[in-house]
Amino acid sequence: MLVHQILKSKAKTGVLTVASNAKVAEAARVLAENKIGSVVVSDDGGQTASGILSERDIVRELAGSGGSCLDQPVSAYMTAKLVTCTSNNSAQELLTTMTEGRFRHMPVVEDGKMIGLVTLGDVVKAQLSELAMEKEALQGMIMGH
Repeated sequence: MLVHQILKSKAKTGVLTVASNAKVAEAARVLAENKIGSVVVSDDGGQTASGILSERDIVRELAGSGGSCLDQPVSAYMTAKLVTCTSNNSAQELLTTMTEGRFRHMPVVEDGKMIGLVTLGDVVKAQLSELAMEKEALQGMIMGH
């Protein structure tokens, strides 16, 4: 299965973003209100991604420096070196990259513009769906249907 197929199957389209100068507390509010694990950092409203901030990033900083980190800009704690994919990457490629890189969210970029965000959960769901279809096809062949 390819990334563009995964994006089509997602219930919500678009990517939630915060500006790099937004306070970490604002980003945490966006995460909590939307029940998501990360937010893309974009200073142009979502066209390009300059970083990503996850719940883990915030928790690590809270543990290290306390609540004062909530008043700092997102840019201070975001992951600036983004790993991205295109809509033509396979789910298997994403699983490998995310597992090896130990992250769960990957922006999808085409022609320099962000067109979506794929999560590890999205990829696993797509893989399970594909396996179920293959199983049904094989059972049909065995049964002579």
